[in-house]
Amino acid sequence: MLVSSTTATLAQEPSGTLRKIADSATIALGYHESTPPFTYVGEDGKPMGYSFDIAMKVAEAIKQALKMPSLQIKLVPFTTQNRFPTVQNGTSDLTCGATTHTTEREALVAFSNTIFIAGSRLMTRKDSGIKDFSDLTGKNVVTFAASTSEKMLRKMNAEQNRRINIVTTFDRGETPFSVLQNGHADAYMMDDALLYAAIQQTWRPAEWTVVGKPQSFEAYGCFMRKDDPAFKKLVDTEIARIQRSGEGEALYRKWLLSPIPPKGANFNFPMSEAMVQLFRNPNDKPFD
Repeated sequence: MLVSSTTATLAQEPSGTLRKIADSATIALGYHESTPPFTYVGEDGKPMGYSFDIAMKVAEAIKQALKMPSLQIKLVPFTTQNRFPTVQNGTSDLTCGATTHTTEREALVAFSNTIFIAGSRLMTRKDSGIKDFSDLTGKNVVTFAASTSEKMLRKMNAEQNRRINIVTTFDRGETPFSVLQNGHADAYMMDDALLYAAIQQTWRPAEWTVVGKPQSFEAYGCFMRKDDPAFKKLVDTEIARIQRSGEGEALYRKWLLSPIPPKGANFNFPMSEAMVQLFRNPNDKPFD
């Protein structure tokens, strides 16, 4: 885990978020309820996933750094819309999911070392005629409100006159996946890993495909309150340890290359060269 000198220093002089955690004997971890395989809720109502496993390992590192083996973990569900406020207002100390690190968002929260790299692509029916983003002119495209995909679609309309009808949904109620499946959209734009996950949830997975050259690469990071370098350093140190030790590759195989609960779906999502390089050289840099 952490080197002993760092552990000793944190145990003697915790401040900021670490002081809050030490005083309450609790760390609050945020999780998304419906973004498999990153964070989602199983049939037993408990969160799980690739990002959630990383968050739990970070929590264990914090226990050791504060020398508090009985530290309690409070689980805080979040939505795409309230994820940043729950950290800003102190409801969650650390949130790990499928949130893209952008320079614009650095004004809201601090991001950890990157935990995953995805590409923005399209999910559509195999017989839709849509092969790439150039085929979207005049089409209905659905995505999550307030997502980076929505921002990119609006940019396409403004700069390329695509005349795309952008349909947005929220986490509660009708999802982009259900809008697409019900025939109310021609394509669903989102990060490729999430699209592969969505295909596994359709009535007939063989009828769907993921297409298009990635419009951007997305660096997923955990996030925490701004201006707390001691807490960020601890989080980053543990994520780097996970990635360099081989534990990161094991988590990748567990959640993206193996059958996962609740239905045993296997996304068969091969590890990209970008992910291989990330595990060799952990960093907290966004792509934009």
